[in-house]
Amino acid sequence: MNKRLWVGLTAIYGIGQVRAKKLAEKVGVDFTKKIRDLTEDEVNKLRQAIEQEGRVEGDLRKEIQMNIRRLIEIQAYRGVRHRRNLPVRGQRTHTNARTRKGPAPRSGRCQETGQGQEGLVLPIEFS
Repeated sequence: MNKRLWVGLTAIYGIGQVRAKKLAEKVGVDFTKKIRDLTEDEVNKLRQAIEQEGRVEGDLRKEIQMNIRRLIEIQAYRGVRHRRNLPVRGQRTHTNARTRKGPAPRSGRCQETGQGQEGLVLPIEFS
């Protein structure tokens, strides 16, 4: 890869910028070094440090899902919000929250005129 070490490490789920720099420091590798310039020994040291440090990728995702399931099972407020697919952290939902709630429901508007059903005039034929 052509990226710096600390940027490349952030591609791993569960490793952010601060943790990436601390891992590189712990191993003794310059975090501004390009990934393609790393030696095999440095790569192995980094891999071992990441495994010792804690959960990343699959294990971390699994743990987060288990925590959410637990909240749903005990019917905590946060669990109910997760189940209803609404914002969990106290944000307002009267307006906004479209990412979580999905697209707004279509109102009864006419595609051509933009008027509602009450403004729609249908042609009436008299015989």
